[in-house]
Amino acid sequence: MKKSIYILLCAGLLSAVSACKKDTEVITQLDPALKLPVPEPPIQGFDISTIKDTYADIADYANSAKWGPYNLHDPSVIKDGEYYYCFSTDAAFGYGEGTLKPGIMVRRSKDLVEWEFRGWALNGLPQQAVDYIKSVNATYKPNSGIWAPYILKVGNQFRLYYSLASDGFRVSAIGLLTSNSLEGPWTEAGLAVKSGTNGPGTNAIDPSVVVTPAGDHYLYYGSAWDGLFVVQLNPATGLAMNSGDLGTRIVRRGKTGNTYNGNLEAPEIIYNEELQKYFLFVSYDWIDTKYNVRVFRSDSPTGPFVDWNGENADTQSDHVAQLVVGPYAFKEHQGWQGTGHCAVFKAPNGQYFMMHQGRPHENKFFMDMHVRKMFWSDNGWPMVSPERYANVEQTPITRADIIGEYEQVIHGYNTVPGYATEQANPDINVAVANNPMLHADGTIFGDVNNTWVFDETKSTLEMRWAGGLFVDKVHVSRERDWERKKTSTIVMTGYNGGGLALWFKKVN
Repeated sequence: MKKSIYILLCAGLLSAVSACKKDTEVITQLDPALKLPVPEPPIQGFDISTIKDTYADIADYANSAKWGPYNLHDPSVIKDGEYYYCFSTDAAFGYGEGTLKPGIMVRRSKDLVEWEFRGWALNGLPQQAVDYIKSVNATYKPNSGIWAPYILKVGNQFRLYYSLASDGFRVSAIGLLTSNSLEGPWTEAGLAVKSGTNGPGTNAIDPSVVVTPAGDHYLYYGSAWDGLFVVQLNPATGLAMNSGDLGTRIVRRGKTGNTYNGNLEAPEIIYNEELQKYFLFVSYDWIDTKYNVRVFRSDSPTGPFVDWNGENADTQSDHVAQLVVGPYAFKEHQGWQGTGHCAVFKAPNGQYFMMHQGRPHENKFFMDMHVRKMFWSDNGWPMVSPERYANVEQTPITRADIIGEYEQVIHGYNTVPGYATEQANPDINVAVANNPMLHADGTIFGDVNNTWVFDETKSTLEMRWAGGLFVDKVHVSRERDWERKKTSTIVMTGYNGGGLALWFKKVN
């Protein structure tokens, strides 16, 4: 997440920092002073159409039990038993300096559609990270909220990594909390990575962890200044294998002149067992405007990671503009921006999903949960559904179903060097003016030079342009049409030959 809290309207100084705790002291979950309501049980007969883009009417803490899909930023997701649990950054619409509650937001769901807000994992800031920041400079103030948690299970222990930054330049810490339950209580278990103003390295925030098939643990982290890093962890402790190790840089962004082309942050790492590759998702640009998700892959957890064209991600360039998801707008909606900092996770049935924040263009300070199904292209790259997940029944799709009119979003990219000021325009990719028409005779727009072929066995479609000179390949599925409030329609996602993401939604 971009580290300028005033943009998020979610910064506030912690009114009091608790006395120093021992390393093994349990941190309670409930802040009795806030008198938060007990989370309400899921509403019987949940109506998905009640999910809104904006939620000012329930934005105050007294209504936090209703925040299921709202105030979602920098998520991390795990499945345990019948529930998916989501941990996320302390960010809340309308709360700023001195009013934000810290503690890592927690919510859960059985179906990834209806979410129950459970409250906060902690009651305040983790003391070990606070102590580190103060040890660097007693005048430094830790940020009022905890950022970008990451959750995983090791044996019977849940490990919850977190980020705490400060007003000291690059003075931050990634700490570890442990528990035998996702409901807590959580115990401080040390600091995995610490960063400072001087020397090589980057900002110690935005952790993500992968466990290799051999049982090795690696943590990925970083933001902005000098790229993203990977450091090996001790599997037994969850902390750096070698104390003080900042790891190795694996991703960088390009510059235009002496100005970076935007922010680089939010690494999310997964290992795909079927493809036997590591996939590193990262976020580019400013959090509430141009924020978008890219991806690199590698045969090794330590890299080199490469882009669509095979270029090393540690090369100082912006690489191929392969947006897995970015600001977009289908027709009949103002669109979504700030679509970055993702969590990627796998359901027990093998289906991959991506969760990320989405900010409605009508008011970019609202932060909504977006969950999308993830698919894999023929050449082994991840792609996500054009529409948010709604647990739509996946009845077989036939060639006859494909025929019709579609809205199309092309995820192009415009490089704008700089940060908040320079990237004020979200550069939303709006649906193209002329809706593509797939005709029964296999032509597109009725032009014999542009044709389509659907493979019902694989649920894939090829669009062949200019007599086959250009070929776009997409995956076909069913999903809710959120813009038109339609229960189910056909959607397609894929890439062209150059890695440009293409989204289609059937409207007629």
